[in-house]
Amino acid sequence: MSTLAEPVPQVQAPAEAADEAQLTYRDAINAALDDEMSGDPAVLLIGEDIASDGGVFKTNAGLIEKYGPGRILNTPICENGFTGVALGMALMGMRPVVEFMFSDFLPTAGDQIVNQLPKYRFMSGGQCAVPVTIRSISGGTGRFGTQHSATGESWFMALPGLRVVTASSPGSAYALLRAAIRDNNPVLFHEHKGLYGRKGPVRRGSIAEVGKAETVRGGKDVTIVATLLMVERALKAADALVEDGIEAEVIDLRWVRPMDVSTVRASVERTGRLLVAEEQVHHGGWGASLISELTMGGVGWSAPPAAVSLPYDQPVPYSPPLEDALIPGADRIAEVARSVARH
Repeated sequence: MSTLAEPVPQVQAPAEAADEAQLTYRDAINAALDDEMSGDPAVLLIGEDIASDGGVFKTNAGLIEKYGPGRILNTPICENGFTGVALGMALMGMRPVVEFMFSDFLPTAGDQIVNQLPKYRFMSGGQCAVPVTIRSISGGTGRFGTQHSATGESWFMALPGLRVVTASSPGSAYALLRAAIRDNNPVLFHEHKGLYGRKGPVRRGSIAEVGKAETVRGGKDVTIVATLLMVERALKAADALVEDGIEAEVIDLRWVRPMDVSTVRASVERTGRLLVAEEQVHHGGWGASLISELTMGGVGWSAPPAAVSLPYDQPVPYSPPLEDALIPGADRIAEVARSVARH
């Protein structure tokens, strides 16, 4: 039996012809679910309140009418239980998509996410695939308070056998979710509640490459790597930096595991400078791991790498002004990027 340091690669089917449309982030997720369900009868959705009125965040609108209650399954409030049910479904040939209403509740299914889903393929000697996608609704800006505002994107990144992906735009949400559902390994798919109303181009039919970051803006002076809502804010910061004569390259990391260090390395070798923008505590997160990987790999820094992140010891508050002050904004990203670029 061979060890699985990373999940066994999944050969992606060629994407069908892609037509571009302007969709909201919410509708892009819905379109990805619809396209995968229409193309594969093994795909089904399970989770809390996902059938009624299109789900709490309306990402499943119209799916119950189209596919019926046999493929859109409401569950009790028992995350560890219904995630275990999804594992059983996957072992029987289905491709369940599990919705977690808030990322903060991922630890309630800790046994399944840590001890079952990512280890089952290894323990079976590669005989069993575990195509389970967990849609985790992440992030602040919704005024939901400290128990409903975490991103959770780095909580499970150390687990062999598990993929972790983050979606920052309508186009990436669509293509990444389709890639996640088609993968034969368990995937944590993080979507940001603060982005649901954003509108952007979506290539209907596109399927993202597993483990590949995307350079969303070119530049030569400083590299900014971000995920989720921070990608949008990093791009706004890059616009502001132009007025100072600073060209920032912005990379949407997309996959936290497997992490595309090589794309970031190529950028940093040109700019010599790195800023990571995270809606999470920096300690123990993907930003710290990325900086460590690059440093151990011998990258020559022109300036010490920097991080814009959440405070180490401050939970996300309910108060709108306090929440806005806590979560990194474009102004704060630009301010730190100026300091790094001028070092």
